[in-house]
Amino acid sequence: MRKTYSIFKRELAGYFLTPVAPIFIVVFIALSGIMTLHLGRWFENEQADLRPFFGFLPWMLLFLIPALSMRMWAEERKQGTIELLLTLPISMTQAVLGKFLAAWAFAGIVLALTVNFWITTRYLGDPDDGVILSSYLGGFFMAGSYLAVGSCLSALTRNQVIAFVLTVVVLFMNIVLGLPMALDFLRDFLPAALVDAIASLSFLGHFEAISKGVLDARDVLFFGTVIVLWLFANSVVLDLRKGS
Repeated sequence: MRKTYSIFKRELAGYFLTPVAPIFIVVFIALSGIMTLHLGRWFENEQADLRPFFGFLPWMLLFLIPALSMRMWAEERKQGTIELLLTLPISMTQAVLGKFLAAWAFAGIVLALTVNFWITTRYLGDPDDGVILSSYLGGFFMAGSYLAVGSCLSALTRNQVIAFVLTVVVLFMNIVLGLPMALDFLRDFLPAALVDAIASLSFLGHFEAISKGVLDARDVLFFGTVIVLWLFANSVVLDLRKGS
């Protein structure tokens, strides 16, 4: 864990030593405000909750997380620094885990900066703090799952743009397959059991369950399993493409 922590510190510091951190933070906060206040009509609804914010959160992360993950390995491979990284006395698993945890921690910091919405909601009314806290945890888990997918796909290419597009497409398909209208369409020609299985693999359904204030172990286990499987795939991809 000490070697993983060293990679973690190096990568997390790297976000704040480059324009990545301020640009990502400003864009996320601005987008959150636009989505919540204008498109979500937060004030007009006159309800002391953050449902507009969390309703748009999966879609905001759909584009912002791939922008964060696309450089994780694609840039290393393009500049040839991945070979230097792997010559250090660390394993592939430690390198993958360290870079992922740094990106996840940064995403958590950015998500925490939206706490002003929570403070404003408490000032204007009497919200259910348990539901809001649960929703933040769900958003954090979902961001981690998105990052695990993006990290693996970033390892497939040297081009950051290609990594970004691949990640957006994969995540978009996953979200869409969790929407009621997509599931109703699939029920027309697929067995109900298969449709239910597809729905259970959607990030959206598990996030919405947590955002209702019910922190079910099955939903947490789902996100944890997704993260582990994609990080394992990330290690395999890097090992196979080590010399390319």
